[in-house]
Amino acid sequence: MSLRDHLLELRKRLFLAALGVAVGAIAGWFLYDPVFQLLQDPILDAAARRDQDIRINFGGVATALDMKLKIAVFIGTLISSPWWLYQLWAFITPGLTGSEKRYTVGFVGATVPLFLSGAGLAWLVLPHAVGILTDFLPQGATNFQDAQIYLGFVMRLLLAFGLAFVMPVVMVAINFLGMVRATTWAKGWRWAIVVAFTFAAIMTPTPDALTMILVALPICALYFAALGVCVLHDRRLDKRTAARDAEIDAYAT
Repeated sequence: MSLRDHLLELRKRLFLAALGVAVGAIAGWFLYDPVFQLLQDPILDAAARRDQDIRINFGGVATALDMKLKIAVFIGTLISSPWWLYQLWAFITPGLTGSEKRYTVGFVGATVPLFLSGAGLAWLVLPHAVGILTDFLPQGATNFQDAQIYLGFVMRLLLAFGLAFVMPVVMVAINFLGMVRATTWAKGWRWAIVVAFTFAAIMTPTPDALTMILVALPICALYFAALGVCVLHDRRLDKRTAARDAEIDAYAT
């Protein structure tokens, strides 16, 4: 494909992905009330546990509407994740051979549960993070959490964890495209661990090391699992190439 064709294909896939998110956002609009209740539960639980006034605050006239729109889009992003993740792979597919295109189903089948698992892990971490951070609130003080800031924090946390869990599948896809061999990924394993723990430290804003370790370990495990898949793929390709070369040499002689 020419550069122009690649750009047209990219535009098409981005449009289809955005369309899927928009359709999911329509469903998210009607799911706003129960989802917002779930989002504020960690705040309310912390307030009840400490017997203090801790609540989400809507500071502006249009804040409630803005919150509903953002939460609807956020829900739409989660609901439509199988669709826009498929669009990502569909953009890469033209660069694969006919035999490699059959991995599309496997890619989507692995990416979607990994993305949702990462978001689920972030959701499990969220109450713990809110509980620890509110413990610093002095007795008798009131804490009004700005709705926009709190929502932005939750959305970044869930989406960042979801995308972090998808990265090992991207590693495998790049390897299948022949762009990076497993030996290259293997040489960078130390950096991968550093990045995983740095990501966990940044995205889990709690002072305890246990939470950071519990978040970083699954990411490291996924990295090495992806590395194992890449190693097996390269070995299979090397055997196929060696067999083909042997046939060419035998035919030449």
